[in-house]
Order: sequence, then C-alpha cells, then structure tokens
Amino acid sequence: MNQANETHQAPGPHGERLAQLQRRLADFAAARGWGPYHTPKNLAVALSVEAAELVEIFQWLTPEQSAAVMEKAETAHRVADEVADVLAYLLQFCEVLGVDVLDALAAKIERNELRFPVTGPQAPNRHSSE
Repeated sequence: MNQANETHQAPGPHGERLAQLQRRLADFAAARGWGPYHTPKNLAVALSVEAAELVEIFQWLTPEQSAAVMEKAETAHRVADEVADVLAYLLQFCEVLGVDVLDALAAKIERNELRFPVTGPQAPNRHSSE
C-alpha cells in the first residue's frame, strides 16, 4: 500500500460533493448515449482543448492584467466557465479510467514534497516544471 492510501481518510464534505458532481457528469453523459465517445483518448483531447480555451483568455495579458481578470464580470464568467469545463472533462476522464482524483492529487503532493524539500529559511528558486 502506498503512502497516499495509508493516510487516506473518509471523504469530507468537499470530497463528497466532488463525488456527487462526478456522478452527475456520468449520469448526464449516459442519459445522452455519449458513453461510446467518452474514451480515455477522446476525454484527454477534450480536456486539452478546454485547457487551451482557458489559456486563450490570458494569452496577451500582462501579469498585472492576468491577476485582475476576475475583477470584470465578463472575464470572470469566462474564466469560471472554462475552469468548469476543464474540471468536468478531468473528472469524466478519471471516472472512465478509475482514477480517484483526490487520492492522485494527495499522492502527487507527497511526491513533490519529497522531491522539492524546503531547505533553510527559504525554498529554492526551482519550480516543479524544471
């Protein structure tokens, strides 16, 4: 058993809500006969497209403009919609492959904490993408 599973506790209200939303997404797709189209490949592609649509909102903004994007109702709505689309496809992807998204995230955080330990009074200037 890995560390993530050893430390896993019963889902709290957020985990329960996430599971309910994931079930609603599965039911929504099933009611429309979309199951045959919800293959891992198709869902990964759709997730990528939705992530690109989120990126598009920020494409030409300065760092200052991007930090203020939620201050305008129109852009805040667009950001929230794209975040919802990204999360919806991610949850559907996880449902199809049997990945517990919260367990996967907890395990990844644990690995990153080991990979990037805090040394001294400040963390090093190395980002996880390096």
